[in-house]
Amino acid sequence: MADPALVRSPADVFPAITNTARHTAFVRITHWITTLCFFALLVSGIEIVISHPRFYWGETGNVFTHALFQLPIPASRSSVLTGYGYVLPDQNGWSRYLHFQAAWIAVLTGLLYLGWGWLTRHFRKNLLPGRADVSRRALSIEIANHLRFKPPGEAEAWSYNALQRLTYLFVIFVLFPLVIWTGLAMSPAIASAFPAAVTVFGGQQSARTIHFFVSVFLLLFLLVHIVMIFLAGFRNRMRAMITGRAVKHMEHA
Repeated sequence: MADPALVRSPADVFPAITNTARHTAFVRITHWITTLCFFALLVSGIEIVISHPRFYWGETGNVFTHALFQLPIPASRSSVLTGYGYVLPDQNGWSRYLHFQAAWIAVLTGLLYLGWGWLTRHFRKNLLPGRADVSRRALSIEIANHLRFKPPGEAEAWSYNALQRLTYLFVIFVLFPLVIWTGLAMSPAIASAFPAAVTVFGGQQSARTIHFFVSVFLLLFLLVHIVMIFLAGFRNRMRAMITGRAVKHMEHA
């Protein structure tokens, strides 16, 4: 007869699993709208850059002026000398239209998200780290784990660590406003109505150059974000961002 002390119940063998709320409907909707807008801006932005892959500093810049730097890619305009023996098809028309439309949808979505986050104290409760979390030692450990692409533990998978919170706050309150501001500064209408919005960057060409680098940083953030989603559990994270709920394994005492 089996020893009762050695008999293990299913609860001891298999961890308890619960379907737990993770993201609100508002967060999920704004997240996916922003995601679609970002990809539309990325595709159209690449097409716009291809039409003139030279960047300048100051108010003016063209093929007859010295470039601050030039991307080593072919252009879609024969007037831009790139060193390649061919010219790409010019897609500047639809790309600028798509870029403009997607940008305004992203701006409106971002404003709604900021208003909701302020009213519900979402930023303070979920994104603002505590003092102990931002100590030099704590951040050093988290940076080292991220550089090694170490998968997060069960507890970390259900709450943002300090490095993630600081990154999200930086993206939301620094990079997004800066990419929007520099994008508006390139508009002749904005430059005419609010010249200070352009002169603060040193000119429209300076705003375009800054806009390019901020866009690159946002793309790098997206790539790291996707990698961390895979490390933390792609199916569960995607389920949480689509349905609002995710599977959580409960530890037994």
